[in-house]
Amino acid sequence: MPTPAPVTDPRAAALDTIKRAKFPMLATVDPAGQPRVRPVSPVRTEEFVIFVANLRRYGKTAELAANSRCELCYLDEQHDQVRITATAEAVNDRAVLDAIWESNPLLRRYLGTPDNPELIIYRMRPERVRFMREWALDYFEVAL
Repeated sequence: MPTPAPVTDPRAAALDTIKRAKFPMLATVDPAGQPRVRPVSPVRTEEFVIFVANLRRYGKTAELAANSRCELCYLDEQHDQVRITATAEAVNDRAVLDAIWESNPLLRRYLGTPDNPELIIYRMRPERVRFMREWALDYFEVAL
């Protein structure tokens, strides 16, 4: 088994992992209590606050409406991981929505207008953040 590199600053290590991994897996729970996991593409990241675009017709919309508790898991090419336990909330702040819209050409290309009724942006507010270095087998709690 390889010896993991020491972690002297879990916060910095977690933020670096998020930058490298880019696309986390989002876990929600469906109405029957079945966990559901899918990759998502964040449209904005503010340290551990992650913004995710979604279409209202997608399953995660109903799942998050019924239970806003979720978890994001980032795994980078070195197999370091960050787990963000969060609460999802729909963003209604027009300035935030406009900034996300202007910074994301894919949203503009596929949805045409920020007022597209299918578009919903979630802000994942972190409650707990943990970092694990590959082979360390223990999580470091990251201060929020």
